This record gives sequence, C-alpha cells and structure tokens, in this order.
Amino acid sequence: MNTDWVSDFSGPCDYRVVALRHPLYSLMGSDMKTRIWILIASHVATGIVAFAAGIYVLPILTASEGASAVELQVAADNARHTGRFERGLPGSDPLHWADGKLTITDSSIAFEGNIAPGPDYKIYLVPEFVDTRASFLAIKARAARVGDLKTFGNFVVPLPADVNPAQYTSVVIWCERFSKFISAARYRNATASGQVSM
Repeated sequence: MNTDWVSDFSGPCDYRVVALRHPLYSLMGSDMKTRIWILIASHVATGIVAFAAGIYVLPILTASEGASAVELQVAADNARHTGRFERGLPGSDPLHWADGKLTITDSSIAFEGNIAPGPDYKIYLVPEFVDTRASFLAIKARAARVGDLKTFGNFVVPLPADVNPAQYTSVVIWCERFSKFISAARYRNATASGQVSM
C-alpha cells in the first residue's frame, strides 16, 4: 500500500491534514473546481442568451396591432408621395430590414409590408436618402423624428404638426437603443443644391 501521502505526525493524528494530502482528494478537488467553473460559465451564457432573446422577443409580444386595410386605403387615396422600403440596402442585414410600400400624406406616414422586429424603433424624415448607419448619423441633426414604431407590419403614423414632409426626401427606420440602421425609403428627390424638388 502506498502511504507516501501520509505525513509523519508527532502527536495526535490530524485527519484534516491527512485528507487534504490524499491524492484522490486532490484529483477530486480539481475536478470539482472544473465542474464549478463549467456551471458558472453555462449559467452566465444562458443568462446572456436569454437577455438577448428577450430584447428581440419582448417587442414582438408587446407590439401594437398593425394598421387595417381600411386605414391603408385611406392613406393611399390621399397620397402625396410614395416610395418603397427594400431589404437589400447596404446598412440592412438579415436581422434588421424593412420591405414594403411607403405612402406619405399631408398628415401621416403609412407603410404596408414587413419589418424585422426589434426594440426602440423610431421613424425619422431626412432631407436626403441614406442607406447606412454612418450616412444617417451624419445628417441625424437635420432629421425630424416622427414617432415611435410599435408594430412590425402595416402602420399609419401621424405626422407632428410642425413637420412638413415636403421639406424632406426620405423615411428612415432606426433603432435608437442600439444606434442601428434598419431601413430607409425615398419618396422625393433632392436637387444638386440639396434643396428638395417640388
């Protein structure tokens, strides 16, 4: 029997010391430490995944009902301008996009289509078309924030009284919380001088 792990004692036997020097205990201790770290890492990873999933799922669960066919038809009947959101913009990606028809009236912005869900979406009017995060941030100070986007399908959003869509050319959907470009649609053209054409 190998007793190298047993220390010489001069006095009463201290079983705690003997146990701590046992090679099986040392092996078990290392294994337990590894298991503990694996458990901690797996719980932290699960928490991060759950939090990230919640960021995207919660807006879907709390989304407002989209605009009805009647509301969209009223907007179409009073349209001043139309445009289109497309998925293939440089600043969009598989998780951040919009695809559908845009209608601008004197008093509202209407959309018929689909939008990738996410948190804290805002609708902006901008004086020139942008298709990336960087290009939007470069002109954000000149943009007019129209309102919150609380649905990920058809919507009709009223324009604030002090916002004239004739002073802008495009609509941008933007994630404010994460400073993320979602999509944009042009409804008017700007002249070479930067003025909006009539």
